[in-house]
Amino acid sequence: MAVSAVRGATIARENSPEAIWEATAELVQALVEKNGIVVDEVVAAFFTMTPDLDAAFPAYAARRLGWNDVPLLGAVETAVPGMPERMIRVLVEVERPERQRLRPVYLHGTLALRPDLAPEA
Repeated sequence: MAVSAVRGATIARENSPEAIWEATAELVQALVEKNGIVVDEVVAAFFTMTPDLDAAFPAYAARRLGWNDVPLLGAVETAVPGMPERMIRVLVEVERPERQRLRPVYLHGTLALRPDLAPEA
């Protein structure tokens, strides 16, 4: 078995529990769909959020999606001038028979963090 990891990011519409959970659920579901991830393959998930999001833990959204036996960790990112507001990021580790290149997901303007992933025009 080999562990692969994939990143994703999104923006919450506001600093409220519902907005944080909604944005996180959308991000997690997009990563699952894009990469064919099954919850039993998930080794761990690490969530971070910008300091302006303090109303709820993003990891709770993953629990609501059934990630009950997955170790989840949340952290607040360092405030850096010019960083996007209300941003949630995740790093998901997946265990599969072979190491695979998983495809990241950047939603709601966060693709600016990884312009190298933008589709060619």
